[in-house]
Amino acid sequence: MKSRAFTLIELLVVIAIIGVLSAVVLASLSAARSKGNDAAVKANLKTILTQSYLYYDTNSGYGATLSTGTTTTTTAGSYCGPGPGTGLFGDTSVVNAMKAATNSAGLNANVNRMLCSIYTNGSFTYWEVLVPLASDPSKAWCVSSSGASKQVNTPAVTTGAPDC
Repeated sequence: MKSRAFTLIELLVVIAIIGVLSAVVLASLSAARSKGNDAAVKANLKTILTQSYLYYDTNSGYGATLSTGTTTTTTAGSYCGPGPGTGLFGDTSVVNAMKAATNSAGLNANVNRMLCSIYTNGSFTYWEVLVPLASDPSKAWCVSSSGASKQVNTPAVTTGAPDC
């Protein structure tokens, strides 16, 4: 009795099919991972928004030491991020949320495009934080003291005007 085995051609076809299916699955997982990272960025920025309300109630302001009409926009690691900050951006919970948002977006915590701004105009102080989304770096998620939490285009250069 003769035993039948797979031919080399049949074996190569099966391996090729498995390779194509693996590529499709890996591409789907990559897209899902980016969407998950975007959700993490949004959640961490929502934490900053919530913490800002608590900070404001406790300290009767955001702790900005800016003069009227001054705008300060920096990246995380200097004024408003993992490095030393003042006021709201020096609060431990806010700093931790900024670190987590930066990591979720896949950005380096010291050299990145996270933008934090405080605008002081008369007696009103306004702040905002923008972090690019992992799935599309031309888009960013923005939260601000006005309660905004929305997607905006990532600014190439911050002009000092509020983005959200």
